[in-house]
Parts: sequence; structure tokens; C-alpha cells
Amino acid sequence: MSEKIAIYPGTFDPITLGHLDVIERSLKVFDKIIVGVTTNLKKETLFSLDERVSLIKSSVSYLNGVEVESFNGLLVDFLKKKKVNIILRGLRELSDFESEFQQAVVNRKLNSDIDSMFIMTNARFFYVSSSMVKEIAKFDGNLEKFVPEVVENALRKKF
Repeated sequence: MSEKIAIYPGTFDPITLGHLDVIERSLKVFDKIIVGVTTNLKKETLFSLDERVSLIKSSVSYLNGVEVESFNGLLVDFLKKKKVNIILRGLRELSDFESEFQQAVVNRKLNSDIDSMFIMTNARFFYVSSSMVKEIAKFDGNLEKFVPEVVENALRKKF
């Protein structure tokens, strides 16, 4: 029987406890999750690509079956390179669904072998976003309920 693998793509600037929740719960369905870290041309990131990869690797080190890799270009090309046909996405709220659904349709148009799987974020984390976390950090707020300790320390250094 072949291994069930999904790619969880994103900017992850930075990774949050909500992202980790999606990864942990997805490991109940998949044998392996590849966290695909990329740049988003619409966003200016606080952390460099290498910093984000490093923070994610540290944050998922307690999990078996998780790999972290950066990529550039189209997600469908990254999936083809990795020989994976499932995109994993977390949904927090209704507004996430609209944009994620559109992206899923586009990816399927680009490669009809690709499917997207959506996991609803645990209710404890539905309000957590990387943008919100950066704003809290900027004003020296308490981050422990939002990000792993390694990310909190990195944010403190940035601000």
C-alpha cells in the first residue's frame, strides 16, 4: 500500500498554533505532511524564507511524518516534483473558504490530478492569524497562546 502524503502550502510568517493544529490533526489522515513554505508576492514577510523554514522545523520537531521544504513558483509544479496530488489547507472562517475554494479550482484546472482537502481549524484557534500574531508582538503582548515558544522568541528578537 502506498504512503498517503499531502502538501500543506503557505507563507507561514510565522507559523502559529493554529497551523500546528491543522498539521497534527491531518496526521490522523495522512502518513506524511510536507509543509511547503513559499513566498507570496502580495505579502511582505517579517521573516526570510530560511528563517520561516527553520522556525517550522523547530515547531514540528516533536511530530513524526512531517517534512518542511521551501519552494518557488506554482504550487502545482511543486506537487508534481514531489509526486503528491493532495493539497492540504486549513480553514478558519467563511471568508477563508471563498478564497481557498477559488484557489482549489484553479489548481485543479492547472492539473486535473490534484485535489484539495480542507481541515477546519480547532475552535480554540479560529481567530489566530499570522498577521494578528505580528501585531501583538509589535506591541509586546503575550504570545504564548498563539505561537510555539521558538516563534515567540524569534518575534521578540524582530521587534
